[in-house]
Amino acid sequence: MAVDFLLRGGFVIDGASEGSVPARSDVAVQGDRIIAIGDLSDINAERTIDVDGLYVCPGFIDVHSHSDFTLLADGRAEGKICQGITTEINGNCGLSAAPLYGAALEQREKELDELDIKDRWRTFPEYFALLEKRKFAVNFSTLTGHGNLRACAAGYSDRPLSDAHMQKMLMLLKDAMRAGAKGLSTGLVYPPGLYAGTGEIIRLARETAGHRGVYATHMRSEGRYLPEAVEEVMEIAARSKIHAHISHLKTSGEANWSKIDRVFGMIDGARRDGLAVTCDRYPYIASCTGLDAVLPAWAFEGGNKREIERLKNDRERLREDILNEHPRASSISFWEEIVISSAGTGKNEWMPGRNMAEAAAAAGKAPFEFLFDILIEEELNVEAVFFSMNEENLKSILRQPYTMTGTDSAARSFGGITAKGKPHPRGFGSFPRILGRYVREQGVMTPGEAVYRMCALPAEIFSIRERGILKEGFFADITVFDPAKVNDTADYNDPFQRPEGIYHVFVNGTPVLLDGEITGAMPGRIV
Repeated sequence: MAVDFLLRGGFVIDGASEGSVPARSDVAVQGDRIIAIGDLSDINAERTIDVDGLYVCPGFIDVHSHSDFTLLADGRAEGKICQGITTEINGNCGLSAAPLYGAALEQREKELDELDIKDRWRTFPEYFALLEKRKFAVNFSTLTGHGNLRACAAGYSDRPLSDAHMQKMLMLLKDAMRAGAKGLSTGLVYPPGLYAGTGEIIRLARETAGHRGVYATHMRSEGRYLPEAVEEVMEIAARSKIHAHISHLKTSGEANWSKIDRVFGMIDGARRDGLAVTCDRYPYIASCTGLDAVLPAWAFEGGNKREIERLKNDRERLREDILNEHPRASSISFWEEIVISSAGTGKNEWMPGRNMAEAAAAAGKAPFEFLFDILIEEELNVEAVFFSMNEENLKSILRQPYTMTGTDSAARSFGGITAKGKPHPRGFGSFPRILGRYVREQGVMTPGEAVYRMCALPAEIFSIRERGILKEGFFADITVFDPAKVNDTADYNDPFQRPEGIYHVFVNGTPVLLDGEITGAMPGRIV
């Protein structure tokens, strides 16, 4: 018997359960499938790879990715494959690649132009055709963004939806689910999602449940109103009879760190009552989003142009409302905890890596004045890292049996059009950081627990078929790492760094990382 690849002498963690333990086995790959696991000393291979002493496990599934546009710009996805990620679930936080027309497309035009994406599309089938034509290194799966649905149907106005608007959204959602979307996502702190009432989400979630989809949500609050936001998730899950997934569960702001046990109690109680509730988390205590997230909700109404007008003309009101929401904004320490990670136009390349207090001082401005001015100059396209979380809470979240790993990041490469600014290091180090810092060094979870939550659990929840487990007949998505060396090296000052200890990564039977070197292969599929 001859095969394409034989991984010989490694310790297999099949990922099928939290109790999976490393067991010495060989793994044979033929075409895009795993065809044998065990003692395969009698098998001949086109290439035999000695993995003695290394862990061989299923390729990791990034349950919270934002590569919807960057994969079109650069399909190499080097920051992801070097982590051992073989499948991404995109379309999170209410923003997906489709549907995309009308106000939804207008809102994204600048981002597409900055990525030099010339093509335009409206539907998921059109987007998938473009992606397949361009080729990409990781498997692509997606949710449908509620923000896309609402913007396509009703724009960015803060208003109740008419029945015609709602029917349009339901039609678009049905089309997306039939095209292969895995569920519905909301971003209830971002426009236009923040204008939606619970009832609107329930109607869409019921339609999603009818297609056996998942409801994933960036909740209305991750700080002051965190328990109330979790309660809304439970209400949606109960009334829609849908699996609810909380995106990047966190307690943001020191005043809210003590709320984590209450949140766990709410989730555990819901699960005991029969509700399906899970979450994901990246292993860092800083978040990353648009700098304008510090603005009050009313500033976003009507879309980007209206927001920029308010930044020019309503500064005193904006300042007062920011201080009401964030009283510490009156002190320099608040602004020191916000670090600029990217500015889209290229006019301010000096800014990324500086905190807001430093950048404002360098510009000779007070922090509020600088905030408003830079958002106007960069046409809102400024990303920032916010240091607001707690390490002990992070470890508590990672310990939960329903917590999966997500990068909350777009796929980027180490050179080319996506290698700009100082993005959050989670896009380059999340999975090896879990395996190194939180498994090997701190024992927050066992290797079997970590691999299960990175592989089989997300495959089950998000209906990624025949992946997530090392099993004969399943697709050959495989990651091989050294448990004694695996670790992240990316940091906030220098995020474009490869992790250590991950040596081989296969996607659909094709090596994308071999002997620690990126192969340049693009075997990714839409799954």
